Amino acid sequence: MLLNELAPVPGSNYKAKRVGRGIGSGKGKTCGSGTKGQRSRTGVAINGFEGGQMPIHRRLPKRGFNPLNRKEYVPVNTGDLSFYVEEKMLNAGDLVDNAKLVELGLLKKVDSRVKLLGDGELTVSLKFNLAAYSKSATAAIESSNGQIVN
Repeated sequence: MLLNELAPVPGSNYKAKRVGRGIGSGKGKTCGSGTKGQRSRTGVAINGFEGGQMPIHRRLPKRGFNPLNRKEYVPVNTGDLSFYVEEKMLNAGDLVDNAKLVELGLLKKVDSRVKLLGDGELTVSLKFNLAAYSKSATAAIESSNGQIVN
C-alpha cells in the first residue's frame, strides 16, 4: 500500500448541499429555512428555549453547593504501602512523601494532596511526610514505631 493509493471508503464522503443557488436546485431563495420568523434569520437560536415548554434548567430543582476552597485528597492506604515493603521497594526507616509515592506508582502528580488511610497493616517503621492522616492510619504508624515528620 502506498500513500497515493489511499482513498476514503466509497459512500463515506458526501458533497455538502450548496444552498442559495437557484430555484432548480431545490434549495434556492430561502435555502430551506422557510419564510420569515426567528429560524429564517441569521444567528444562533435562544439558548435554553424549548418552544414554550418549561426548559430543563427550570424543571429541575436547584440543589447543592460547591465550596470554592475545597481541598481534594488522594487516598493511599497503609495496606498499599505494606505491599511495597514486601516487594522490597520500601525499607524500614524510609521517608514516604509525594515524590516517593510517584516513584512507586501510587500517585500521578507530585503536587497532589495525599491522605493516608488505615486500611491494612504496617509491618515496618516508616517516616511520613504527607498532607493528612486518618485516626486509624496514625494508630497504625504509632504501633509500627514509625513517625510523622510534618
